[in-house]
Amino acid sequence: MSLPFLSVVLVAPRNPLNIGAAARAMKNFGCEDLRLVDAYEVAFREARSAVGASSVLQSAREYRDVAAAVADSTLVIGTTSLGNRQMNHPLLRLDQTATLVTQHAGRVALLFGSEKFGLSVADMSHCHWLLRIPTIDQDLSMNLGQAVAVCLYEFARDPKAAAAPLLIRRAAADSAQTEQIAARLLEIMRITGYTNPTVETSTENKTRRMVRRFALTAADARVCLGVLRQTLWKLRQKAE
Repeated sequence: MSLPFLSVVLVAPRNPLNIGAAARAMKNFGCEDLRLVDAYEVAFREARSAVGASSVLQSAREYRDVAAAVADSTLVIGTTSLGNRQMNHPLLRLDQTATLVTQHAGRVALLFGSEKFGLSVADMSHCHWLLRIPTIDQDLSMNLGQAVAVCLYEFARDPKAAAAPLLIRRAAADSAQTEQIAARLLEIMRITGYTNPTVETSTENKTRRMVRRFALTAADARVCLGVLRQTLWKLRQKAE
């Protein structure tokens, strides 16, 4: 029932009750790694007294952005209530996600957006896929603490999730490696004039999503980075 390979990442949480409830759900299902991105400091401070969840909250780590929070993760999953958004990622049911998570050979990060706005397009660009908890009213999102509890229950109820992830194959590239690949691709785009400055943010998000769809291994990522570094060196040399 323990989930030692899972990190719960709360992006821009604002309500101390929700932060506390999420931490309590993590404690219930043996998940101890809580990470917060751009948390409202007052809410986080007040949440530290949540009954039964103090150890999770005391050890929680704060990050400046999503990229830093998921840098050591080889699988990043975002949660969404859909609403009227256009999805640029594969969208899986929670039960499908649970099966894949318990079979993944590496650290998994599960992202939850702010209570009011959810995950932004930029936040989602760090994800390999998205999941949605099926509810009767598709336009009404679940409470943050409830959503964390439901997801962790689904992951933990499979007996295979009690152990380390199964089906260990070649080590996957972590998010730090894929972020470096995306950054170097974007730099090449700028140098060669491919990137339009007016839509650079959109290009950055699309590039990040594209690199994650490659599902590179750690070894593949090192080769790609080597090629991109050499390409950049040649381009800079030519520019000089």
